[in-house]
This record gives sequence, C-alpha cells and structure tokens, in this order.
Amino acid sequence: MAIVCAAVSASAQTDKSANRAKLSQPAPVNPRQTGNNTFQFALANGMQVLVIPDHRAPVATQMLWFKVGAVDDPPGISGLAHFFEHMMFRGTKAVPGDLFSQTIAKNGGETNAFTDHDYTAFYEQIAKDRLPLAMKLEADRLANLDLSDSHVGPERDVVLEERRMRVENEPQALMGEQMRAALHLSHPYGRPVIGWSEEVRRIDRVSAQNFYDHHYAPNNAILVVAGDVTPDEVRKMAQDAYGKVAARELQPRAEFTEPPRLAETRMSITRADARVPVFSRIYRVPSYAVGTPGQAEGLETFAQLLGGDQTSVLYRVLVEQKKLASDAGASYDGNVRDAAEFSVYAVPRPGVTLEALEKAMDQVLGVSALALPRDADLARAKTQLIAGVTFRRDSQFAMASAYGQALTIGLTVDDVNEWPARIRAVSAENVRKAAQLLSKKQAVTGYLIPGGAK
Repeated sequence: MAIVCAAVSASAQTDKSANRAKLSQPAPVNPRQTGNNTFQFALANGMQVLVIPDHRAPVATQMLWFKVGAVDDPPGISGLAHFFEHMMFRGTKAVPGDLFSQTIAKNGGETNAFTDHDYTAFYEQIAKDRLPLAMKLEADRLANLDLSDSHVGPERDVVLEERRMRVENEPQALMGEQMRAALHLSHPYGRPVIGWSEEVRRIDRVSAQNFYDHHYAPNNAILVVAGDVTPDEVRKMAQDAYGKVAARELQPRAEFTEPPRLAETRMSITRADARVPVFSRIYRVPSYAVGTPGQAEGLETFAQLLGGDQTSVLYRVLVEQKKLASDAGASYDGNVRDAAEFSVYAVPRPGVTLEALEKAMDQVLGVSALALPRDADLARAKTQLIAGVTFRRDSQFAMASAYGQALTIGLTVDDVNEWPARIRAVSAENVRKAAQLLSKKQAVTGYLIPGGAK
C-alpha cells in the first residue's frame, strides 16, 4: 500500500528481466509517439520522459517517478525510502525550508508525493505557464537537497509520529502489517513502506546522504507530464531544467525470488482499541509484471465479481442472504514488480463468530473455483472495471499516475492502453482459473478480536 504524505511536512527469471529492461533501452532524443496520444523521449542524462497532451484546460500535471521504493531500503533501515520522500520537502540552499511548497501554492498549484514498495513519486498540478517553474524547483531539489542533521532528525520524528497515528493506533492497519510480514517470508514486500519503528530510529544523515546519492538521479527517474502541452514544449522545458542535472552511479536494484510457502499461516490479534471483529485473508498471487498472459486480468475481474461492491457475490451471500456479515469484500493489487496480493475480508454481525464467518467465506470461494460465474455477473464486473478506468482517465493526475506506475514496474505504455481490451476478453473460464489460484498454502488468515489490554 502506498504511503502518501503531505507536502509540508539473486538473478531474476529471464522473461522478468527482459520485461523490466524495456524502459532502460536508449530512446531517441526527439519525441516519438508510443500510443494514441502519448509521446516518449529521453534526455542525455538518462531521464525518461512521457508526454500526454490534454488541451481541455490550460493546466498541466508533472509527476516525477523514481525507480526506488521500500524494497530498496537497506537491511536494518526499513522506511528509508518513505523517509526520503519527506526529506525532499525539507529544502535546498536556494529554496530553503518549505519554500518549495509555498512557491507552488502562491502560483496556484498543488504539490504532494507518495511512496510504495516499488517506486516514489512527486507531483505538481499547476497552470501551464507555470510548468517551467515547477520543473526548475524539482530539478533544484534533485541536485541540491539539504541533508543536514538539523533537517534529518526532526523529519525522522515526524515519520515516527505518522507511524504511530496511521499504524500503531489503527488495529486493522497493524494486523495488515503483521499479515504481510508473514505472507512474503524473506521478500522485502513483507516490510512496511513506512518502516518498523526501531529501524526508522536508525536513520541518520549518513544513511540519508547515501540513499540520495545512489537513487535520486535523473537516470533513475521517469518524468510524466499530462496537460495542455506539446511534446516539443515539454522537451524544451525538461532540457532547460532537468538536462542540467548530472547522471549519477546508481545502486543496482536487488532481484528477489520468494521461497515457496508450504502451509497456511494463521494469526489472531486481540486489541482493546479494535471497534469490531474482522476476518481477513491475503493470498500471494501473480502480478501484471510476472504473471502469465491473462492471469492478472482474470484475478482483477474475479476480485470485482467476488467483492468489488454491494452487487458482488460476497456481499450478496454473506450480508444479504445468510446475514452473517455487516460488510464483506475483495481486492487485487497487481501493479507490482514481483508477487501480488489478493485480499478478502468480512465483518461479522453481532453474535456471529469469526469461525462461522470464515467457513461461509470458504464455501463461497470453493464454489467460485468450481462453477463458472453467471454471464450477467461477469459482464457487470468487467463493465465496472472498464468504466472506473475510463472515468479516472478523465483526470490528468489519474492518467499520469497510470502510465508512471506501469513504467516503474517494468510495463509499457501499450500495457496501459490495451488494458480495457484485455479485460473485455476475460472469459468465465479465465475467472474460474483465477479463483483456483487462491490456495491457502499461499495465504495468511487473520482474526482481529476486540478486547483485552492494548
């Protein structure tokens, strides 16, 4: 799960490596069209650029994606990538303190950032004529960030307080963190993006400087600009701002192969601050980046059909028909470089045990693995998925996010553009095969139980 912050504050398989290498291949200096309305080029320093013209309003969204995230945290210092997202708003000599955010705001824009396991992204939404200013500000902090002790220490305390508020004081977030740590075994996806508290406390100026020097470089970045611009305009602006920043020697990204899971993991967490009991299960499944063709689309469609909303199978059966739950759902997070997660959950009605609810959940999943979904249900699920993406693409930010996320995990512009067609092609048999991927040996099951001492 991505951590979003306020701006003020071993060798891989051959096909996997080839897929990730697509973006790193040399690109021509002149913009080339790579989709119906997208253009790509590269600066001499290695920065990759994607332009998405959108002339409906004189505004633009700039997103700077770095191919570094929580998986790149050094051993023993989890949370460093997320911490560094914070540090990028601490200022430079030329733009000290929070003057970066103040300048964007005074020019009518918005700025923010977020970190996930596979990437970190920074963005500004601003009037078109102020886009060169936004680029100049980003280029400055890419080259000249102030990493003095007076900045590192206080920001480390800010992150620790954020962790207390978002995780340690939220029982469901705490259980999710524990479940993912058990699910991914030795893979860094099991470490929380925000980091473990004791390891966050180890972050100092030296570790921050080393991280900055070896990850925050133009040759490790993808600039995505969506808005009232042309490819040639963006090329000139990007060259003027980012072209002056020198490439750096990068820390190579480690490749991980997860060990096989031999049995289901189960845990029960009792918390005095838990408001309601919750049943939850997370499965380790293929992602868009590493699955075989059609697997991720099948899982995406199955998640929508199974638990995407109040028309879904889980809601109809557990909430409306059997009246065992007050809420139930499912989700699939497949936009990752390695193994993905498929999650199901349910909240029992008063008097219903978590054991009874789990049994009913397993019955629904068992039927889904054997029986084909009804045509009407499948059609509705696919329509909902495609409509959701269509509506999101009406937003510059959503368009830039979709392409930026895909490129940072090793996918291509075509993967984004062709996704609706691939969802339309998902058959009932594809969905059944996706349901059969949900093995308890590849899962962690959790009970959150109210009561006892915190």
